[in-house]
Amino acid sequence: MKIRCAVYTRKSSEEGLEQNFNSLHAQREACEAYILSQASEGWNLLPDEYDDGGLSGGSLERPALKRMLDDIAAGKIDIVVVYKVDRLTRSLLDFSTLVRAFDAAGTSFVSVTQSFNTTTSMGRLTLNMLLSFAQFEREVTAERIRDKIAASKAKGMWMGGTPPIGYKPAGRTLEIVEEHAAIIRHIFQRYLELGTVKHLARDLEKRGVRTPQRRTLGGRDTGGTLFFRGQLHDILKNSVYIGLIPHRNARHPGLHAAIIDHDLWQRVQQQLAAHVKGPRVLASAKHRSLLAGLVFDENHEPLVATHSAKGSRRYRYYVTRALQHNLAESKPEGIRVPAREIEAAVIDRLATALADPIRLLCAASGTMHTTDFKALQRRAASVAEDIRKPDHDLIRELVGSVQVLPEMMTCMLRSSAVAKVLETELPTESSDIVLSVPLRLTRTGKVVRLIQTDGRPSATAPVDQSLVRIIARARGWWARLRTDEIHVAALAREEGVARSYLGKFVQLAFLSPDIVEAILAGNQPARMSALALTARRLPLSWSEQQQLLG
Repeated sequence: MKIRCAVYTRKSSEEGLEQNFNSLHAQREACEAYILSQASEGWNLLPDEYDDGGLSGGSLERPALKRMLDDIAAGKIDIVVVYKVDRLTRSLLDFSTLVRAFDAAGTSFVSVTQSFNTTTSMGRLTLNMLLSFAQFEREVTAERIRDKIAASKAKGMWMGGTPPIGYKPAGRTLEIVEEHAAIIRHIFQRYLELGTVKHLARDLEKRGVRTPQRRTLGGRDTGGTLFFRGQLHDILKNSVYIGLIPHRNARHPGLHAAIIDHDLWQRVQQQLAAHVKGPRVLASAKHRSLLAGLVFDENHEPLVATHSAKGSRRYRYYVTRALQHNLAESKPEGIRVPAREIEAAVIDRLATALADPIRLLCAASGTMHTTDFKALQRRAASVAEDIRKPDHDLIRELVGSVQVLPEMMTCMLRSSAVAKVLETELPTESSDIVLSVPLRLTRTGKVVRLIQTDGRPSATAPVDQSLVRIIARARGWWARLRTDEIHVAALAREEGVARSYLGKFVQLAFLSPDIVEAILAGNQPARMSALALTARRLPLSWSEQQQLLG
């Protein structure tokens, strides 16, 4: 029996890869020699080479590894041979993921220099023990790092991350950027004068005050945009501006100079506390715009929460600012997205992500610091249940921003907030988590709708009552005509419509049951409307109707 063997090699740095014989070649030679030694067992080397040069073992995002996993899933590989275990991965979590993929395809794993062979039960036990100790060492190291960060912050040191506007990093402290600090002082003073963050945001926009342009350590330029309300609120609450370093629930005297004096800070905090959401919000909780200040268009311009009323019904939207102010003379372009649809889509996507909390946390840092996976799963399920409650503010704590793009939506989560609600830890340098929401925009008249990738309305879109009414009306007319109690011409005169129109209308009584069920469930194609149904003569064949109407 021929056993197909694939050799995988990896080198963390690019140093030396240009040489005629490098580390990858040395690993491959050792693995090929081992395979040759097992020729009597039927081992046979595959010609495909899986080499990842200059890539870390802390992530599975490696081209050759992905190609090998695809071949394993396709049933092309029986045994994966590596020089050492850490050439395949340095993470216990990633290793368990790889082992599951190997087991699903019936593929084994062999390490040449460490005598690990997962084709045997003893080999699997030994390998799991080794990786468990490696995981333990990483967790102890992480605990030491967290303790060091806490001790350093207690001494007033700045421990990294994006500095607040008005400061720049200067070793283990912060240095004031006077030009930007002037903006912060202006924000604090104007807030006291105007009374609310909403009025402050409008005042800054009117005066042309924008966020300072800065360059991150990674070389990315940021800033130059309008201040939005959530951002202003965070600035006004940030104790760094009075010379303190926050850490969890404590604030320590910092080594940096203050931008705001203590008296001004206290007056601002008192005014903020006086405007905490109270009975006004509770009274209209079912009509709240949950993502107000967090939604942006493809140009990173904020979409403003607004509403319109028709009779006793209230319709909420997120709209481009120019459309909200009805600047007709400038003929502004923009979008108007139904609020209920976008809010429910974000909640559903976040709840789906929480179903796999390990993957969610690893998206922020590539690793995590917990071994109690059952407790983590229970906590994630509880959070997923909480965010679906209409009066729960947890979603605003987790979501940093939502961007509406032409072909999809993206939802950026604050990694620190996710770790907090899941009661776990992430490294200080963890990045925010970006979730994609598979919904795209389509324009129906003057309104932009969110639809699924297959053209159907979003799962949260309301049932189109106009379609339901015309189908019910068509069936009522047909019920009268089929009994011969009235003729078409007489019915048309009674209803005040043209005979030809009534003829087109009545055909809706013969719609396919599948189409009718889709309309009643709100799952019909987004482009289907009353006009589209009555503008043409529909075929009697139900299959032809479904093909014609999409």
